[in-house]
Amino acid sequence: MKNKVYEYRKKKKMTQESLARALGVTRQTIISIEQGKYIASLPLALKMASVFGVKVEDIFILEDSIDA
Repeated sequence: MKNKVYEYRKKKKMTQESLARALGVTRQTIISIEQGKYIASLPLALKMASVFGVKVEDIFILEDSIDA
């Protein structure tokens, strides 16, 4: 899974710390998500989308699509 957390955070002029505080997580969590080492839970992804004012699908991109 890819994400655009870094890009949206920069657009909002937020630090990793300020985003972490807004989401109720640690700065290390934000770092791990931005580096692709951790996939955000659904509740966290929804909160993040709310903070950024976008849809979850705008932030998180599924790399492997499943063919039906």
